[in-house]
Amino acid sequence: MPEALQLAALAAEVRISAGKLIRRLREQAQPGDFSSSQKSVLLRLDRDGPATVSALARAESVRPQSMRVTVAALQTMGAVNGTPDPHDGRQTLVALTPTFRKKLYASRAAKEDWLTRAMLAQLSASEQQQLADAVKLLQRLAEF
Repeated sequence: MPEALQLAALAAEVRISAGKLIRRLREQAQPGDFSSSQKSVLLRLDRDGPATVSALARAESVRPQSMRVTVAALQTMGAVNGTPDPHDGRQTLVALTPTFRKKLYASRAAKEDWLTRAMLAQLSASEQQQLADAVKLLQRLAEF
């Protein structure tokens, strides 16, 4: 029982620390940043490439109507555009615009720069190695 309590306490500490880190990274975001659903779609398009609204809706576990609203807002902001699907002209493939892709990479670079500076300032070389080892564990938890 004590081990279970210790593990529950560790789980709470990981959750709190991860939340604080995420908030700090969000502070590095540009003004007028996107909603969480918009960010999720943008990251999926960046990682997986162009997709139809239907495929995005399935991947994000939302209704196609909701995804259409999200994609329309992203198009209005100039973050994505649509082109005819070369395999099925009735479909439209949604993709990141080149201009937005540059902004996305600049935003990531700013966040990673802040985090790199924080790690250099706050962690010894030994602690940096411990963090590298811990990241592998966090990745396994995230994929559970």
